[in-house]
Amino acid sequence: MPARELWQHALMLTSDHLKHAFEPVFVDIRERSTVVERFIDRNLFRLYMATLWANVVLSPDEAGIEEDDLPTLHDLVVAELVEVIGVGTDLESVFRFISSKEGEKTMAEAKLNQTHKDLLQYFSSMILDPDGHKRWMEEIRDDLKN
Repeated sequence: MPARELWQHALMLTSDHLKHAFEPVFVDIRERSTVVERFIDRNLFRLYMATLWANVVLSPDEAGIEEDDLPTLHDLVVAELVEVIGVGTDLESVFRFISSKEGEKTMAEAKLNQTHKDLLQYFSSMILDPDGHKRWMEEIRDDLKN
């Protein structure tokens, strides 16, 4: 890797840089969640924000950030959630919604494909029940070995 590229990838982005970089994404998610002029469908907004977070965590480099930038981006995502959904909203509550009957209904109404649903449910499992997720992954590994 050339020295210039190595240097560029070694720097963590500041909160302002991340906010500037992700602002168009946040605006797009708000627009896609808007059903009548200024009314935002909160369930759809949660779905899109969960999708954003899952994709960025899985492939930060594809989003133009480093893994070390994730905590700062997390704070920006939560700030966006609070602004749209309200105080007390965080990523855990978003993934709790994804795991609920209402979340299932929203995913069906949004016509998500099975891979997309599986991704969101995988992240819900990981975030809401880390120990259960670990046991589940061990069972899957064991099944694959047999």
